[in-house]
Amino acid sequence: MEKTLDHIGVAVRHLDDSIEFYTKVLGAELIDRYRSEKVGVESEIAVMNVNGTTTELLSPTNNTTSPIARFIKQKGKGVHHIAYRVNHLDQAIEELNKQGIRVMEETRRINKHGRRLIYLNPADTGGTIIEYCDYPNLRGENDAKEN
Repeated sequence: MEKTLDHIGVAVRHLDDSIEFYTKVLGAELIDRYRSEKVGVESEIAVMNVNGTTTELLSPTNNTTSPIARFIKQKGKGVHHIAYRVNHLDQAIEELNKQGIRVMEETRRINKHGRRLIYLNPADTGGTIIEYCDYPNLRGENDAKEN
């Protein structure tokens, strides 16, 4: 199955400072800013576009339960995950299972933009946090255009 880079997630301590750096130094455009208090997310997210490349800035909203807070505590701020877009998330998960790569089922969700996502188990990826995602609404539009 084809995979393309969708975005890079960056763990930050101070979202406003990071947005300022991305906009002023990198020339990024702030696409969206939202908060998710869902268990296992508990983050404020700023979606930045730098010349067609998406970076998600992730700041914890709960310093005891947020996975971003745990990440910063263990590894410090910086690149948290790399997300790859796949055509069909469920089929991609089936392929991973056949290859013996585990996914973290508790991370499966749909974000506010309709992106379906799941994280691969870092124990099976050499320690890198990798997200697989798809956009079923866009896929439906693209499928209709092909017919």
